[in-house]
Amino acid sequence: MIQLDQVSLRRGGRVLFQKASMQIHPGWKVGLTGVNGAGKSSLFAALLGSLTPDEGTLSRPQGWTVAHMAQEVKALDLPAIDFVLSGDEEYWNIQQQLQHPEQLNNDQLAHLHGRFDEIHGYTAPAKAAQLMAGLGFMEHQNSLAVSSFSGGWRMRLNLARTLMSRSELLLLDEPTNHLDLDAILWLEDWLKAYAGTLVLISHDRDFLDAITDHILHIENSELTLYTGNYSTFETTRSERLAQHQQAYEKQLETRAHLQKYIDRFKAKATKARQAQSRIKQLERMQLLAPAHVDTPFTFSFREPTKMSSPLLTLEHVSIGYADKVIASKINLQITPTSRIGLLGMNGAGKSTLIKSLVGELALLSGTRKASELLNIGYFAQHQMDALDDTASPMLQLSRIADKKISEATLRAFLGSFGFSGERMDTPCESFSGGERARLALALIVWQRPNVLILDEPTNHLDLDMRHALTMALQDYEGAVVLVSHERQLIASVCDDLLLVHAGQCTEFEGDLQDYAQWLRQARAEMLKQSSSNTAPSNPSPVVESKTNLAKVDKEAQRKLAAQRREQTRPIRKNIEKYEAQIEKIQPRLTEIENELTKTLRSIMMLQENYPDLKANEGFLNLQNQLSQIETEIQSSRKYYNGTVRDRNTFIETFPNNVLGGIFGFKKAAFFDAVEGAERAPEVKF
Repeated sequence: MIQLDQVSLRRGGRVLFQKASMQIHPGWKVGLTGVNGAGKSSLFAALLGSLTPDEGTLSRPQGWTVAHMAQEVKALDLPAIDFVLSGDEEYWNIQQQLQHPEQLNNDQLAHLHGRFDEIHGYTAPAKAAQLMAGLGFMEHQNSLAVSSFSGGWRMRLNLARTLMSRSELLLLDEPTNHLDLDAILWLEDWLKAYAGTLVLISHDRDFLDAITDHILHIENSELTLYTGNYSTFETTRSERLAQHQQAYEKQLETRAHLQKYIDRFKAKATKARQAQSRIKQLERMQLLAPAHVDTPFTFSFREPTKMSSPLLTLEHVSIGYADKVIASKINLQITPTSRIGLLGMNGAGKSTLIKSLVGELALLSGTRKASELLNIGYFAQHQMDALDDTASPMLQLSRIADKKISEATLRAFLGSFGFSGERMDTPCESFSGGERARLALALIVWQRPNVLILDEPTNHLDLDMRHALTMALQDYEGAVVLVSHERQLIASVCDDLLLVHAGQCTEFEGDLQDYAQWLRQARAEMLKQSSSNTAPSNPSPVVESKTNLAKVDKEAQRKLAAQRREQTRPIRKNIEKYEAQIEKIQPRLTEIENELTKTLRSIMMLQENYPDLKANEGFLNLQNQLSQIETEIQSSRKYYNGTVRDRNTFIETFPNNVLGGIFGFKKAAFFDAVEGAERAPEVKF
């Protein structure tokens, strides 16, 4: 249990919260909420033990393993699956030691193998592969170096590494920022099944609702624990604020009445005593503050430039790259009233389609027809990265604004996006991800686009900004094409849903609940197909049809076989390592067995020829020798069988079992003692 007793936290002289007392019980799933800067990250640091409370005590069980997702991942040369496996620190440490058995004695080896078995170390690689698959990684990417992935995909790797930990306390800060919807749904299911205690920071209402059973809210330097999910929290908080406001208004009325009495009668001798009593009553009355409600900022899209219909058309289009077709036969028309949500699994081609719509990516075939009046507002991650770090929001806005526009108008506009005071004139190199996202969005809004194309616009935005964006998009008078992992945003803004899947772009019949069900079924089908090995693995994100697979020629088959050999090389090297270890141990086992046989024979001879062996020093020496040999052979047998079990488990685990059948890997036999040789014969005197 996590215990907070009169805890106060300060940062830079500012009180984040004070005198907080509460308990978080094992197994609870707690959502940590509050405005940016309220102290959520500081509380995480306190839970981790890296930040000591300024007052009070914060305690958690000493034996708990705490898993925390770091916000940055270095460009390591380590294979991705090894990086994920390192999240289980004990497994990783044991694995590293077992790779150098020559540095360990038999007892140490036996202990390590026993512990490795207890923590299910033999199935850990399969668990890591499942985590990576759930978060959108293709099978062939497991062996790629961490440094080969982009920043967003490294964050996915870091999330998988965090989930790999066998933890009692899991701390997650915005885990959905770099995930698409299918990965988020998978993560929801995983966190629901998580047996430990979860503390989660997220700005995704649907995600919080699906997972949490408590909300810990920081507001007005107070830390308040609510029972229920986020929707329940909003209702309870609203009721509490309403009651507080009523109490505040009643107190104001009472204070005004007392003050009126005092002012009226304090000068009269006959009423002086009563007036003094009213003054003391007024002084004793605890002053209530008005109910504070976080005021979400609001903004609106400027009226779009002139429009015609259609604004943008794709006819018989194929999209992708020079060496790879992502989707084909796409027909899409965008009119001023279009409200399109793009759906699809990770890697299906949503971002590729958006780049083709914008004109950043050339079409492989087909026609893109753009109206002369087309004015696209495009928001994506690279738009944020393209901001001028040396320039302030005010300077960057003035560069694209008409020189006739007054400075006051520009500042008022930036203020609607949450920039105020000195932040307007601060170079954005020091800005947070949320501030950069708001600035990029503000610059787009200023240019009055008639088509908004948004690729994950809510990343880094807090709940208030997400709500403001939703309301603004609802009132926007132009066309919208949206890719987002936030279900509420899609449901509130989009009228039509398009599914990008299996190399096609088609209308999706149903709502987002139907899509969530479709995703789960599609993922289950992919896992089933992969486990049954009914089709060769395809490193391409495009799902090919059976017809296309049937047309693969012999040359392609040879290339595929070479690719499979390359992919299985690490597996075959591991198997060869285990077999080499077995061959190395076998002669020593034979030697020990021979020594044991000789010793047993000597004891039998002594037993037959010397009735009184108690005083025989030679026998005592032999008895000691036998005991030492018995200990050694037991340790060696355990190490040998552990190595054999390790090797056999490795080749029996999917997909190694399939590859083992292809390459003819056989199970190694365990070492069994000869009947009657497990113990020395009892010598009776």
